[in-house]
Amino acid sequence: MFLRRESLREYMRLYPVISIIIVINLVMFGLLELSGGSTQVETLYRFGAMFGGWAIEPELWRFISSMFLHIGFMHLLMNSFSLYVFAAPLERMLGAWKFAVLYLASGIVGNIFSYFLHHDLYIGAGASGGIYGIYGAYLFLSLFRKDVLDADSSKTVTIILIVGIVYSIIVPNVDLYAHVGGFVGGFVFMAILSTIIKRRARRYSM
Repeated sequence: MFLRRESLREYMRLYPVISIIIVINLVMFGLLELSGGSTQVETLYRFGAMFGGWAIEPELWRFISSMFLHIGFMHLLMNSFSLYVFAAPLERMLGAWKFAVLYLASGIVGNIFSYFLHHDLYIGAGASGGIYGIYGAYLFLSLFRKDVLDADSSKTVTIILIVGIVYSIIVPNVDLYAHVGGFVGGFVFMAILSTIIKRRARRYSM
């Protein structure tokens, strides 16, 4: 399920939302580097990074714009790899629009968690909230829709989550709150979507 054998052209045709997200991430990273550096706080702030603990409150658009910024090349590489490999089956399963809503909603919820749970100065950016929302959606499927997710894929999701949680805790400067918030957002979104689908199925079968 998580093995990618498509050519680049096939991948872009099958998974348009993920492809667009990755391209935006790459373009924004290039702009950050050309404008002062992706690890510079001032540059990140100017381009729409999330922040908290300052004398001013973040504008609402930052809850979305920060999802497309990355702090350093390794941050970009890891998130792009996660999107490329693990997000693809979910976009195929849900369809482009539902997947896009899940991804954006999870990222926003992740930023909301981060903003309200941080008690110190911080600046945040990255696709991790949306990515953990994808993991949350997979976990819901593995627990409650075993007809959709096979056993091997469920095990893979569990391993990824365990590694991700440990990584978020032990590695410095990783926004655990954004990860947890994104995960919760994706899990709840998939639960709501599954309930809606079941109700429609019952209605049409009557």
